[in-house]
Amino acid sequence: MSVDVSEILKALDNPTRLAILAWLKDPGKNFPEQDVDPDEFGVCVSFIQERVGMSQSTVSLYLAALQRAQLVTSRRIGPWTYYKRHEKNIAAFLQKLHELI
Repeated sequence: MSVDVSEILKALDNPTRLAILAWLKDPGKNFPEQDVDPDEFGVCVSFIQERVGMSQSTVSLYLAALQRAQLVTSRRIGPWTYYKRHEKNIAAFLQKLHELI
């Protein structure tokens, strides 16, 4: 991964997006109502939306920003989209940030 620190920092410069990324760190604990294994498949956008309490379109924009920054990946299963953290890219970002500051 070529780390774009600026793009990642922009994506994280929003309390809700930061919270979503934090919740996805332990999806089984934070989204226990989900039927499929969140560690394997990720978390369905509808559960994230419910937890955030915002419109579907806003949550989708937030998730798109996190995905553009390569902090999350998405997987489509039927009509639903599931999101999970991209741990390798998050680790690369943290390493790059450590090197810079």
